[in-house]
Amino acid sequence: MPKEAKKVAKSRTVGIVGAGTMGSGIAQICAQTGYHVLMIDRHEETARRALIKIDKALSKTTKDEVKQEILSRIKATTNLYEMEHADLVIEVLTEDMELKKEVFRELDNECSKDTIFATNTSSLSVTELSEVLKDPGRLVGLHFFNPVPRMKLVEIIKSKNTSDETVEYAKEVAFELDKTPVITGDAPGFIVNRLLLIFLNEAIDKYSDGTSTAADIDKAVTLGLNHPMGPLALSDLIGLDVCKAILDVLYEGYKDPKYKPCKTLCEMVEKGILGRKSGEGFYKY
Repeated sequence: MPKEAKKVAKSRTVGIVGAGTMGSGIAQICAQTGYHVLMIDRHEETARRALIKIDKALSKTTKDEVKQEILSRIKATTNLYEMEHADLVIEVLTEDMELKKEVFRELDNECSKDTIFATNTSSLSVTELSEVLKDPGRLVGLHFFNPVPRMKLVEIIKSKNTSDETVEYAKEVAFELDKTPVITGDAPGFIVNRLLLIFLNEAIDKYSDGTSTAADIDKAVTLGLNHPMGPLALSDLIGLDVCKAILDVLYEGYKDPKYKPCKTLCEMVEKGILGRKSGEGFYKY
């Protein structure tokens, strides 16, 4: 990272709303870059677990003195009003449009008029979300990928309302975080999830016909297509409920049956078999 970028990075205060897997990952890389981080979650225990997770992740790659310095830049809180002086606020909540709208209405009242807002949504309309703000032009999609510290890509989603200045700000932040940004318009699934979820859905449907095991499907893809992970193991990692939720958004948005979640995926989600997060998916964990 250029020295001048590092100076800019140290001057930023970034709010992270949501301390789950993605929120904690984004908080970690922001703190490592030099940002001051306010990580908020309405559940104090979730925020506490996120700090423990970041501590453990840093322990694997960072000397203790440096780790403590990074951790000192992260403040966990349950109070949304503490975001009032943030330069950038990234919302990282579950894929629930009404919940996200409610939070952005609150943030619009609490934050400075100069604060840039970003959503990490993986499939919902950034344009629709922006319309709850007094100035819709300051909301941009900033979609990171799991695991955040390792995945280089960030999708920047320019809604119909997002200003050019907000997009440039998002690009600058992405580069400071040592990520590679791609810019896309606001359409269901953006780039990666629109392409990926059809593939995952088809792999699950292939598994359901009983002609191949999960392990053989994944082996065929990793060795035959040179993918780093098979589609069923990846579905387990993402969460089968998340996969279904994104497919539902794609199906609703494009009205095309190719996006309809397959029967086996729907049944597994209904039974609470969600992948790694539940201890069982296509594999046991």
